[in-house]
Order: sequence, then C-alpha cells, then structure tokens
Amino acid sequence: MPDRRGGHGYPRVARVNELLREVIAEELRQIDDERLAFVSVTGVHADPDLRHALVWVSSMPEAAGIALRRHRARLQGAIGRQVRIKRTPELAFEADPAIASGQRVEDILRGLRKDEHCE
Repeated sequence: MPDRRGGHGYPRVARVNELLREVIAEELRQIDDERLAFVSVTGVHADPDLRHALVWVSSMPEAAGIALRRHRARLQGAIGRQVRIKRTPELAFEADPAIASGQRVEDILRGLRKDEHCE
C-alpha cells in the first residue's frame, strides 16, 4: 500500500530539510570565502510553513557566522532556483549542538583512558 506522506516513508518536512541541506552545502562549496573553508552543513530544520529554516553547521567561529549572514541572500536564491516549494525560507545559522556534545563525550572517554594508563 502506498504511503500517504508522499511514498518516501518519511514526512514531507523531513524530505524538504534534507533537500535544503544538500542545496545549501553545494552552494557553500561554490562560494569563494576563506571564512567558510571548514564549515559543513550538518542539518536543516525548516518550519512546517517554510517561512524560516535553521541551518546547523559543524562549527561557527565569529568570522564564519559573519560570512554566512553575508551570503544568506545568495543561499536563499539558490534554494529558490533549485527547489520547487511554496516559499523560500529565511535562513538562520547556528553551530550544531550535537558536535559540541560529541566532543565532550570524546574528551570524557580520553580522560578515562588516560586514568586507566596511570594506574
């Protein structure tokens, strides 16, 4: 029996989020701005009405945040050209909290290993 959510097995907003992530990541690769050299898009969370989308990036030092805000219109334009959706969301950028949490876990594990070697 076909899935009523579009036949893809997951909700429309999740599909849109993944599509936005792909478009933004590809556009960022094409931007010649050294402040964005080590920035990766880790996820996107669009509002159900598609008015706003939060873009999570791997790290966001101050310079990268400034560059992302500067290139926001270009990124939104790429979405508007490449994605067939009702409206183009206004983008906001934040560092992915999962990256920081993962780093804390790794630091704890390293500390535990170091303690084992000292005994």
